[in-house]
Amino acid sequence: MLKRVKWRYRLMLVTLLVLGAWFYQCLPEQLFNAPYSSIVLSREGKLMGAHIAKDEQWRFPPVEQVPDKFAASIIAFEDKRFEQHIGVDPMAVARATYLNITQGRVVSGASTLSMQVIRLSQQNPPRTLWNKLFEAGRALRLETRFSKREILNLYASHAPFGGNVVGLEAAAWRYFGRGADKLSWAESAMLAVLPNSPGLIHVSRSRARLKAKRDRLLLTLKQQQTLSELDYSLAVAESLPLKPEPLPRLTPHLLDTLNAQHQQQATNTPPRFETTLNRSLQRSAMQIAKHHGDTLALRGVNNLAMMVIDNKTFEVLAYVGNTPTERANKHGQAIDLVQRPRSTGSTLKPFLFASMIQSGEILPETLVSDTPVRYSGYRPKNFNRDFHGAVVARAALASSLNIPAVNMLSYHGVERFLDTLKQMGLKHLHRNARDYGLPLILGGAEASLWELTGLFANLSSIAQQNATEDWRFYRDATWLKDPDKPSDISTKSTRSNRINNISPASAWMTLQSLLEVSRPGNAGYWKRFNSTHKVAWKTGTSFGFRDAWAIGTTPQYTVGVWVGNASGEGHPGVTGVQVAAPMMFDMFNRLSVDGSWFEKPIWQMKTVKLCKDDGFLENDLCDGVDYQIPSGSHFERTSPNHQRIHVVEEGDKLWRVHSGCESVAKMQRRNWFVLPPDQAFYYRQFNANYQPLPEWRADCQLSAQSMVNENPISLIYPRSNTQVYIPKDLANERSKVVFKAVHRNPNAQLFWHLDNTFLGTTQDFHQQAVWVNAGMHTVTLVDENGQEVSQRFEVLSDE
Repeated sequence: MLKRVKWRYRLMLVTLLVLGAWFYQCLPEQLFNAPYSSIVLSREGKLMGAHIAKDEQWRFPPVEQVPDKFAASIIAFEDKRFEQHIGVDPMAVARATYLNITQGRVVSGASTLSMQVIRLSQQNPPRTLWNKLFEAGRALRLETRFSKREILNLYASHAPFGGNVVGLEAAAWRYFGRGADKLSWAESAMLAVLPNSPGLIHVSRSRARLKAKRDRLLLTLKQQQTLSELDYSLAVAESLPLKPEPLPRLTPHLLDTLNAQHQQQATNTPPRFETTLNRSLQRSAMQIAKHHGDTLALRGVNNLAMMVIDNKTFEVLAYVGNTPTERANKHGQAIDLVQRPRSTGSTLKPFLFASMIQSGEILPETLVSDTPVRYSGYRPKNFNRDFHGAVVARAALASSLNIPAVNMLSYHGVERFLDTLKQMGLKHLHRNARDYGLPLILGGAEASLWELTGLFANLSSIAQQNATEDWRFYRDATWLKDPDKPSDISTKSTRSNRINNISPASAWMTLQSLLEVSRPGNAGYWKRFNSTHKVAWKTGTSFGFRDAWAIGTTPQYTVGVWVGNASGEGHPGVTGVQVAAPMMFDMFNRLSVDGSWFEKPIWQMKTVKLCKDDGFLENDLCDGVDYQIPSGSHFERTSPNHQRIHVVEEGDKLWRVHSGCESVAKMQRRNWFVLPPDQAFYYRQFNANYQPLPEWRADCQLSAQSMVNENPISLIYPRSNTQVYIPKDLANERSKVVFKAVHRNPNAQLFWHLDNTFLGTTQDFHQQAVWVNAGMHTVTLVDENGQEVSQRFEVLSDE
């Protein structure tokens, strides 16, 4: 007898151990393995876009908190004692057993919300007694692992809501077009009754039954005193939704990009992307993009992209990856072109300008050369094919003149500037400096809209720093919201480890120069834009009109726009000013700009004296003006364009003389602004106040050459040691080479010689078209006063 008792105790102990082990391990580590939809939320937590899950269900990632109205409704409808029971409700089991026996069939399952969570996680197995027992046991275990609020969240996130809609959040947006936290009592009650009978949600049938169930639940809530009499009356008066609402499509391309990054990370975290985007601004950006996209499509231009960055926080506020359209597979409109590298056009010129100011190579007021030039076969041209001779650096930047930019890059160094761009954050510069060459500054490089807009935002951010702030590092734009950081995110939170070499003063001077950007040939076009606030902006157009850029910045925002074709097909007229800038200014008009402007960083500037004529350091030959430059800039270039001459005034004519032909007592000493002959030739066409040097008096001309070290002749082409390639014409014959020169005296005659062979004489317009064989040659020009210039050049063979 004693042995039997011991055996029974042992059996009971083993049974309890087995049951305990089963109870402990009856729930998998991950309760739900179903695929989730990927969703994008705005900074306010509002839905902006979603992708359907892999099983074709609209199953949003689990909610973090169930809204109070839905929580009250679902508990009142499904599980009145949810807060009191431990996973199984004994009173509900007793009631269900009584009803099922008296009715002779199953009319109640006594399932709690905890049991329904288990059933949903098991993908709704057959309703057998054994399954019910296992379901109850797992529900008990569920209660030990999760809090009541977490269990309610699991249910709300995975319950069916009709059709292919799963989860409360997806249902709220699908049926009512807004988040679950914004639903009314009637809407919450309707969704609470749906998981019990998901087939009731239909456009044309079962609507009366659905409304009756909803209204009964509302009455229950009123009887529980959850609803007031007024709230109940208003709720039952609400109608049911007529049809499912389309989900928002405000960020289709950003969602694709975020999904791609999420898949690369190989994480099991449900793809719920909480972004920094402002929903209202994003909607405005999409409207602007749709309007301009429809217009551009009529011209054969099918793609565009735009983004907005907050310059204080470096958060992305709006993001349009491509032209908004329902047929995104037709012209590459499914591609996120914010992230794709394209030819930069002229958009890098401000950063060369800022770098040269910082390194003491130029100042905004410094004259830079704008004459025909050729570098080892490369011949840059201005957009409108004009030459200005010499132009103030800030005007060259504002007018986007190509020749001054190439001359400046040649002076600064391609390799040096390439390193600067990489340091700033351009990640698509994979070639070496020699391969890029001087065309780097005119679109020879590639960068994405994301990178370029970030560069301009950095320029704005640097210009606003003060002596106490850390501006020594570049910052990176961000599009994902960090839940661990407050909304007033600090500047250090987006700081990169890339050292910044541009000071606030250099950045400020660059932005001042970008205030009135205009393209030659379109002077004043920008004034048509309806923007009441100052914007520092830059346009860019790549070779063949393939890419049009416009990027503008204020103290608060930076807006970047790209327009073109994803295929790379160009179209005449697709320029930054004509197609990208209007879109950029439309976006600025939607931003709440306060009208403030960048404060001059006096704390980081020093005063120097500049010659007012050419912007170089003052010497004793020019009139000086005070000018403030970066205190760290070592600008040491004194003016090369001023001479001290001696003149006499005879009648109304001023003659140039020297001590060999005139007594010193009669001579007057003058300081004269003199440009090199090739620069002066073009400069005086745009500057009526430019005064050329007075002519030598007749009796002083013969001896002037030996006494004064100057040459009035300038050979524009070919330059010294130039390599010339001469193409063949249609008849397979070599074309002529056109030599070009200028003389300080517009009435002078020039005598042309090639390798000691006389070619002819020119006056007024000094050009000679000549057939030249391959090899080394020397061209010599002589004027009637015996002044001459000789330069060697090489004609390359085509064999």
